[in-house]
Amino acid sequence: MRSSYKKEDVTLLLKDITGMVEPQSTKEREQLIQSGRHYCEMLPIEYVPSEKYMEAYEEALRNFSHWTAQAVGSLADRIIEKRGEKIVLVSLARAGIPIGIMLKHYLKWKYKIEVPHYSISIIRGKGIDKNAMNYLLERHLAENLLFVDGWTGKGAILQQLREALTDYPNVPQDLAVAADPAHITELCGTYEDILIPSCCLNSTVSGLISRTFLRDDIIGPWDFHGAVYYGELKEKDLSYPFIEAIEAHFTMENPVPQKNSAHDGMQEVAQIGEAFAIKDRNLIKPGIGETTRVLLRRVPWKVLISETCKDDPALEHIRRLAAEKGTEIMYYPLNNYKCCGLIKKLADT
Repeated sequence: MRSSYKKEDVTLLLKDITGMVEPQSTKEREQLIQSGRHYCEMLPIEYVPSEKYMEAYEEALRNFSHWTAQAVGSLADRIIEKRGEKIVLVSLARAGIPIGIMLKHYLKWKYKIEVPHYSISIIRGKGIDKNAMNYLLERHLAENLLFVDGWTGKGAILQQLREALTDYPNVPQDLAVAADPAHITELCGTYEDILIPSCCLNSTVSGLISRTFLRDDIIGPWDFHGAVYYGELKEKDLSYPFIEAIEAHFTMENPVPQKNSAHDGMQEVAQIGEAFAIKDRNLIKPGIGETTRVLLRRVPWKVLISETCKDDPALEHIRRLAAEKGTEIMYYPLNNYKCCGLIKKLADT
């Protein structure tokens, strides 16, 4: 799989399907998803950020890089404490890849260890890429594998991972994330709903690759899950400037994450569903990262912002995207999260 990442930073266990899939508009994809088509069978037309939105991204990178750096460092410390030095990082494509690269760099910088880093696909409702898992288990001990993602939303991917790993009983079910506002994993850098600036953009901070893809006519029984390489965006690639901006703030000492809620994300999502009469929990996307994805890739209905975060600068890109999309912002008493994106049910429009 081609990408703009250095080969020594990550091995992508993905099939290059560039030119094989016609991208579709957000509204067309949303209608198909809500009528039963799986999101992994389609690819979106990449969002081209406006000048104002890119200003918000650059501002976020300047103002919040140190929080992400601290979270990565804290996560690395917890990994060493819980799992030791014999680990193989397996990031979940694609949001997990930059976190995996930064973890790899931090472990080398602070602990003087060189760990392998791969990236594989896991898809909600479809499971993990079994061909990629077989590849890993032919080369590494099962007990050394450690899955890495960027952040948690309500916890659906962790649940999917645990279900998938019942087929691999010797593989630990840990999921390491920089931020865990859902409060569902011990291996996190923080339980706060922090802004990880890479969530603000798509492929241009993710090695110029698409989200992962799985459809029988293109992905054969022995293939890895697929992804597209957006070589035409090479001049706009910010993948390494993003990583370098975070790593400039690495420190040897990091705070220990402290839980700040007695509830997990699924409980809060259930409460939001009741309050807004939303039966399909897949239409509720809590947290900064997931809310951003709703505004970038889906058809948003409303954005909920915590009543305590009305002027929070970490949400400036959310406000700008919502304004661009004409999406209502509503202030709401959130607990674990700073914001939550609600997807429009198209059957009601």
